[in-house]
Amino acid sequence: MTLTPWLLFLLLVVFSNPLVASPSSSASRYIIQVEEPTEPLSEGSLKRWHESFLPPAVEQSSVDRRLLHSYSDVFSGFAAMLTEEELQEIRKKNGFVRVFPDRVLHVMTTHTQDFLGLKVGSKGLWDDSKLGSGVIIGVLDTGVTPGHPSYDDEGVPPPPSTWKGSCDLETGCNNKLIGARSMITGWRHPIDEGGHGTHTSATAGGNFIRNASYFGFAKGTAAGMAPRAHLAIYQVCGGDGSCNSADILAGLDVAVKDGVDILSLSLGGRSTPLDQDPIAIGSFAAARKGIFVSCAGGNDGPDYFTLSNEAPWMLTVAASSVDRSFRASVKLPSGKVIPGESLDQPSNFPESYLPLYYSTESPSCDMDPLDDSQRGSIWVCEVELGGLLRVAAFAKSRGARALISISSKTEGATISIRKMDFPGVVLTIQEGSDLISYLNSASNPSASIVFNGTVLGVSPAPVVAYFSSRGPSQATPGILKPDISGPGLNIFAAYIHSHETPDQYYIISGTSMATPHLSGVAALLKAAHPTWSPAAIKSAIITTADVDVFDELLEPALYFAKGAGHVNPNKAADPGLIYDITNDDYISYICGKFGEEGARNIARRVVDCSKSVTEEELNYPSILLAPKGGAKAKVTRTVTNVGPAKSSYTVSVSISKTAVSATVTPTKLTFTELNEQKSFTVSAKWGAGGPPTSGNQLVEGKLTWTSDDGKYVVTSPFVVSALE
Repeated sequence: MTLTPWLLFLLLVVFSNPLVASPSSSASRYIIQVEEPTEPLSEGSLKRWHESFLPPAVEQSSVDRRLLHSYSDVFSGFAAMLTEEELQEIRKKNGFVRVFPDRVLHVMTTHTQDFLGLKVGSKGLWDDSKLGSGVIIGVLDTGVTPGHPSYDDEGVPPPPSTWKGSCDLETGCNNKLIGARSMITGWRHPIDEGGHGTHTSATAGGNFIRNASYFGFAKGTAAGMAPRAHLAIYQVCGGDGSCNSADILAGLDVAVKDGVDILSLSLGGRSTPLDQDPIAIGSFAAARKGIFVSCAGGNDGPDYFTLSNEAPWMLTVAASSVDRSFRASVKLPSGKVIPGESLDQPSNFPESYLPLYYSTESPSCDMDPLDDSQRGSIWVCEVELGGLLRVAAFAKSRGARALISISSKTEGATISIRKMDFPGVVLTIQEGSDLISYLNSASNPSASIVFNGTVLGVSPAPVVAYFSSRGPSQATPGILKPDISGPGLNIFAAYIHSHETPDQYYIISGTSMATPHLSGVAALLKAAHPTWSPAAIKSAIITTADVDVFDELLEPALYFAKGAGHVNPNKAADPGLIYDITNDDYISYICGKFGEEGARNIARRVVDCSKSVTEEELNYPSILLAPKGGAKAKVTRTVTNVGPAKSSYTVSVSISKTAVSATVTPTKLTFTELNEQKSFTVSAKWGAGGPPTSGNQLVEGKLTWTSDDGKYVVTSPFVVSALE
């Protein structure tokens, strides 16, 4: 046997038994990227190599405490507890590439299926995909609640032979819940202590549950988006919703080894350059292996430039409403009814008019009343963001009979409701202004509260939730983000058992809730089209979205708020044309953005950067151009025919022609074969006045390819930007 240099190194590692010192109180968590091994290593050999980077030691027992994770499939390196002095020593070692401080990220149904058009027997995507059978959804979150009815495996077939994962639960795993592991150092079982992971995984792939409800609300048959898909749970966040990036990276690494098809991450942090974001780097490795990655866009709206998870190989998801309301209304003596919402609707609440208490000195109800005359009244309070439960408890303690809460201006027309354990109703600021006007004009104001329960068919819907983070992307400014919006406001799904959730269901909001909807839709598309790439699935979702979406001010939502629009699963199942992106295309994009060294660090191999492209030139299904001065900006896009073999499409461009002139060449595409590809160019330049230098520096439009028979309408968001 020939002893190669690599084998000699491994023998030295084994026999020298490198040790590490016990961590001091000043040690911190770091992710260390190292060079890719020149030869494949077993799991044990790889771990010993990673241990060799750690400082000389006193006790062998400290090694496992210091080395937190050893990565292989999505990242070359490890996570460890290190002092600053120890980190400096590691930097000097051969094979060291760079270091990332371990960041703390945070975690960001009975009717949504109907709202999205998913029904059994309707000849739609649920039927075409067999409800997602055979697809494995990996969920990285706070864990799982074993034994919950959402994880029942009735009607779910055994997992495919590609599944290599395991279950670390004593009981509860079956054909539905096929895997459950904790990536958090020192945690043995991935039991969900916060409820967030149970909610998101059930939304993505929970089985059918009849007569589910939350205190009688949202009653019906609950199911995830892909009820027959398999679920694999990777606990990367604690019950408080905090998640270390080292643990998330470990979850990605294990999920890829296990053989998942979809990755769902309802977590994130502030925008980070892609080459400095281990999660973006890890998800790129997953996407290269054909795994679809769906991520929350963030809950820092409605401000712009607040997105997270912006890599082009991720689907970045915004949150919007559905046409369901938990309706409660304020009725004035004049007969005027002011609609709102509530999860606290007691059946024995009096129907009579009760006096209203409203303090102009303390409209937010943060001061004690001057006397007890307000006891037994309905309090009216203008509640700041996040203050609802505090105000409800305060009003209750001061003898109030009920609470009318008026939301902040920031929240606009969207209401993110919470159970207060106190009778009440939440009004938007628009509706609340009518009540305030009445209070200011009446000498003895009174009102009654009418509770209507669950109401469907509410309009307008969908509406982008105020909290949903907005673009433009800081990490990828040449790509339109978010990609898509999905149901994320007041979403009903499985939860842990607690005094608040005795039936183990809960109603919560966030892009965390929207993301698993899209993960489940992606699973359905994967089942219906097993040969489609992750980019093809993303393209189908983006180009078939419903574009009529409003923002929280009830104005038409911008692409940087809604993405391409609201997901339409049935249309996505048959898009006609797709914009595909190969692994080599992504490498060319990374080369153009970060150069050869940066591309090598992200791709984890030697790369050819001779064909680099800009962000705008990546074959993305949305199009953003930024012409400079009077010059013309031009990009090329390539579409693949996934509809009828013989078909023709004609282009149309809708954009403000006074501000921008746009041209597409050619204007017609004719296909004769399935999977045939055709290319076209899109160019744009500013009008006679040149690019705007202030105010709105973005001009929105859309580029649409329509088949000659009118069956297929393939729409790309189109934005011309003057932002620097």
